This record gives sequence, structure tokens and C-alpha cells, in this order.
Amino acid sequence: MYRATPATRAKAAAVRERIVAAALAQLADGGYASASVATVARRAGVATGSVYRHFPSKGELFAEVFRRAAQREVDALEGLGLAACVETFVRRALAAPARAYALIAEPVDPAVERERLRFRRAYADLFVRLVGDELVATAIVGALAEALVGPLADRDRDPDALVAGLQSFVLSAVEGTTARVH
Repeated sequence: MYRATPATRAKAAAVRERIVAAALAQLADGGYASASVATVARRAGVATGSVYRHFPSKGELFAEVFRRAAQREVDALEGLGLAACVETFVRRALAAPARAYALIAEPVDPAVERERLRFRRAYADLFVRLVGDELVATAIVGALAEALVGPLADRDRDPDALVAGLQSFVLSAVEGTTARVH
């Protein structure tokens, strides 16, 4: 019976990380539509079968990729006030439109969609801490995501005007709550 050694486990973990990194990069370059398992394997420098040894399906690979990419976005907002959260969310999305569209709205495998819903909840929890109201926080998350879908495709939009408009919208939505706005 074969027993994995620490060295073989480390090598397998390194290959898995290379696959995830390649999938993250492909997602950023062209979204889910561009990210076939063969493309990810080629980018990672491994055989397609190696991808399937680490991830039983494309859905499971991209659920992991989504978790990592979305967690980075949530982490970028931690500790910020409301206006700064809105600005950071918008500017990060506009800086990487293919990735942002993939995280926000691109049609995806059901396993990835489950992760998307889980992270919308994480964003809502972050905004609850800022505005003190779950319904308002959830509405902010939905509004920000929906408001960005068009601008992610229309690269000619003025980012400063978009940030200012969304900040104004969000701040007016929370008037009278206990929001931490700065």
C-alpha cells in the first residue's frame, strides 16, 4: 500500500496551489467563460488530468477560486468606514473588470453560485457592522453589485463620478441609522 510522504504531500500541495493561482489569473483575464480546465492546466503547466486529481470538477475548482478571490475583496473592506468601503469596492471592481464581473454577475456553475451567495452574506455582515441594520446592509450590497454591472462593461465611465454617485446613494440610504460613514 502506498503512503504519501511529507515530500510528496508538499509537492501535491504546491501543484494544487499552482492550479488555483492559474485559475485565479485566468478568471481575472477573461472571467469564467474563458476558464476551461484545459486552459487552466496549460497556464499552470500541468496536464488536464492533474487538475482533476486535485479538483473532481470544474465547479469545485472554481468554487475554491471564487472563495479566495471573494475573500480578498471582503478583506480589503475590513475596518473601513461606509464611504471608504463604497469607494474601495467600486475602485477595486473597476481596476479588474473581468474578475469583478465574474464575482458579481457572470453566469456560473451551481457550486460557484453557492459561494457567491455565501460571500454576498459576508459583504452584508460587513455593512451591518457599519449601518446597524441588516435590511439596509443587504440592500447596499445588492445595489452596489447591480450598479456596477453596466460600468464594468462600459470602460468609458468616469470612475470618480461613479464613486461619488454610489457614495451619495449609500449615504442617503442610511440617513438616520447609526452608520460609521468615514
